[in-house]
Amino acid sequence: MIDVIIVGGGPTGMMLAAELRLQGVDVLVLERDPEPTQAVRALGLHPRTIEIMDQRGLLDRFLAEGRQYPGIGRFAGIDKPLPVEPGSGHSYILGIPQPITDRLLAEHATELGAVIQRGCEVTGVVQDDDGVQIELSDGRTLRSRWLVGCDGGRSLVRRLLGVTFPGDAATTEWIHSELEVTASAEDVASAVEEIRKEHRGFGIGPAGNGAYRAVVPAAAVSEDRTIPPTLDELRSRLREYAGTDFGVHSPRWITRFSDATRLADRYRAGRVFLAGDAAHVHPPLGGQGLNLGVQDAFNLGWKLAAAVNGWAPDGLLDSYEAERHPVAADVLTLTRAQSELISPEPGPQAVRRLLAELLDFDDVGRFLAGRISSLGIRYDVGPGPDLLGRRAPDQQLSGGRLFELLRSGRGLLLDGPGSEGTAQFDGAAQFDGAGSDGRQSGSAGLSVAGWERRVDRVPASLAQTGTASALLRPDGHVVWLGDTQDELNGALRRWFGEPERRERRVT
Repeated sequence: MIDVIIVGGGPTGMMLAAELRLQGVDVLVLERDPEPTQAVRALGLHPRTIEIMDQRGLLDRFLAEGRQYPGIGRFAGIDKPLPVEPGSGHSYILGIPQPITDRLLAEHATELGAVIQRGCEVTGVVQDDDGVQIELSDGRTLRSRWLVGCDGGRSLVRRLLGVTFPGDAATTEWIHSELEVTASAEDVASAVEEIRKEHRGFGIGPAGNGAYRAVVPAAAVSEDRTIPPTLDELRSRLREYAGTDFGVHSPRWITRFSDATRLADRYRAGRVFLAGDAAHVHPPLGGQGLNLGVQDAFNLGWKLAAAVNGWAPDGLLDSYEAERHPVAADVLTLTRAQSELISPEPGPQAVRRLLAELLDFDDVGRFLAGRISSLGIRYDVGPGPDLLGRRAPDQQLSGGRLFELLRSGRGLLLDGPGSEGTAQFDGAAQFDGAGSDGRQSGSAGLSVAGWERRVDRVPASLAQTGTASALLRPDGHVVWLGDTQDELNGALRRWFGEPERRERRVT
């Protein structure tokens, strides 16, 4: 039996496969399309996703293929760049077409040992108490302990599970294409500048390698979005807005997207999970879709691996939905708002002008920047200081750079300056918690004895915590701050399960 089958080989599925393989989990990725798509559905990575790539040692690969754009971007196209969130070492958007992101993540997953099968269409899903059985269009059946649907906005896995997908149906649709033009670059740029004064949903510009990327509103919402638009349809819409079709020809791809906004009512049904567009769809304004899916995978991966490996504490798997569902709801709110604000109608334009004035206040800009970049996410891990539940910013520690220390995919205890001793398991007795003074017997600092195979320890502290120690999950979020062993043991049990018990050492 396979440990985990992932349905869908896009960025969410590949990121999840890599996270599971990092923990030694047997993974099979099934992708319906026989070849990776070359359609560019996303154009960049936001700061939190860039941090994730850094935490897994992938950032150099992405930087080599992309282009850095300082800042967080703009909200609804308002010509005021959002300020950088304090505490991030990656204060830029990384421009990189999705096909390259797909390739890099697939290579990473493969290097870690994930098996990827393309041209495999899932037609049925049935689960029981012990596992999940899937049927493929070629007549094969496969069985796994767990299954994750990363199969996009029209997810078959979601439909077969009976998970509802409430939200708003599409009211507007855009045609998106990469092609060549005969018009001069100057004529194209001049026309776009004039049109975008009233129609922010229109654009055409260089995409590299002699091609142009065009986005133009469609005449109506299509009844069947699986049927791609035609070149003639695109030409007609360009003439409608610009008075010319710019001589577009030789399309590399043509696709469509809409402002449909939906959020699955639940992310888990028994042994099956949903992630990425299978769990949420929204307009692409702000470029958050790919980033949201990759971050879903980063949250789910280590938790699902803990269940496969037998040490997941009660509630850990359910924390995936508890943490990620509200994040997706926030993204849907942001994209809905931006979709309204690009409308040329007088009401939305009045709100747009007001927001442009509000963005002169730093707090407003920082609030939006934190939401769009995902650097402002704070998971509810319990009461405590503001840092609790947030991702730990990167910093240089005595044992190395923080993000480099997280590359193993294990938890990390940063044992503050008051606990500089070497915390080792006391082999003279079976592990049973802490000594009478609240410290681990036989050690000068806090200890992860019993959890050594799940949590690393470094004698250092986060800059924001003074001398307090901090416990980080494998995704880099802070889940405990303190200085006593008893409290630490409680946090370790909550997030990393019961300690491994050891036999008494014979001397």
